[in-house]
This record gives sequence, C-alpha cells and structure tokens, in this order.
Amino acid sequence: MKTIAALQKLVTAASLDGGPSAAELDAIEQEMPLIRAEVELLDAQIMTIDRPATELDERRIRRARNRVMAARRDLTNRATTALTGGAA
Repeated sequence: MKTIAALQKLVTAASLDGGPSAAELDAIEQEMPLIRAEVELLDAQIMTIDRPATELDERRIRRARNRVMAARRDLTNRATTALTGGAA
C-alpha cells in the first residue's frame, strides 16, 4: 500500500497570524456607528416578522432607517474629507 503525502506546503498555515491588524481595528472603530445603526434597524424589522406592523413599529423602523442613512452620510463625509485633506 502506498502512502499519500502532500506535495506542497499548507496554504493556510501562514495566514493565521493571530487577529486583525491595528489598521483594521481602526477601520472597524470608524464604522461602529453605522454597524450599531444597522443592527438597530434589523432589530426593529425582526420584531415585525411574525405579526402585522403597528404604527409604533413603522415609526421605529423609519427612525432606524434614518439613523442608518445619517451614519452612512457621516462615514462618507469623514472618508471624503480624509482623502481631500479637509473642507474645500
């Protein structure tokens, strides 16, 4: 019986370096307001899955959508001013 051996090194062995870099953590921290707003929107939508949405539910979802849009706007504006070097 012949043994089967790998002819190449493991591909994933070098990629397991122990976690995200400082730059990746900073990027996540910058996006946290948007992430929180999206989670809040999801929570509001999940609450209405198994029942009809009441007026209060619709208001909650609308406000959560507005928070998501505001967080996206703020994140985009921060990224744009960082790339251009400040306000025009």
